[in-house]
Amino acid sequence: MTSVDFHFDPMCPFAFHTSRWIRHVRAETGIDIAWRFFSLEEINRRDDQKHPWERDWSYGWSLMRIGALLRRESMDLLDRWYAATGHLLHVEGGKPHDPEVARELLVQLGLDASLLDAALADPSTHDEVRADHDRVTTAGGFGVPTLFVQGTALFGPVLVDPPQGAAAVRLWNLVTEMLEFPRVYEIQRVKGPADTAAIGEALTPYVQGRDWQSINRGEVVDLSRLESEQEA
Repeated sequence: MTSVDFHFDPMCPFAFHTSRWIRHVRAETGIDIAWRFFSLEEINRRDDQKHPWERDWSYGWSLMRIGALLRRESMDLLDRWYAATGHLLHVEGGKPHDPEVARELLVQLGLDASLLDAALADPSTHDEVRADHDRVTTAGGFGVPTLFVQGTALFGPVLVDPPQGAAAVRLWNLVTEMLEFPRVYEIQRVKGPADTAAIGEALTPYVQGRDWQSINRGEVVDLSRLESEQEA
């Protein structure tokens, strides 16, 4: 396997941790990563809520429009922006979804803060994010991380504490070897209290930084349970 399309929402902690893993795979194998978008705001939207693109500023959707503009310059630039945005929220507990913080991040990357305004003023950035999002839903996908490998959509791997070095490559081989078995759809590790505590610890910065309610497949996620398991 020489390439992978990696769909992410910058607000998603699990996509971020998986993106750290796929970067380790790239460092070991030289695979090409094509970063693509997906909106958890949209997929989890209730009928009585606006679409994220109908708001003047939407946490994930607006950020991804910045990413779409950067991707036109180079995939490497989008790569660096996603790494910085994800690190701020999911490692430091910051708020990259705040427009002023998003501007500061652009400056830290050596870019002009006005790129935020340019991205939102350009309707085609919306079109690009929407096309990436629709690609996943058309394939039957529902969340991130979603990988496209040789035209097949795979959800996951969902992880925290991503493996590095040779271990990262072994996981990559395990994931991609599923393509040999097209009628195998799902395998899931049962999570006990220790697993829940580890997830809670990994998601602590995200919980501190977020300004929204976390939703998974239409259901509110009780992150307080993860925190209580961590304290136990």
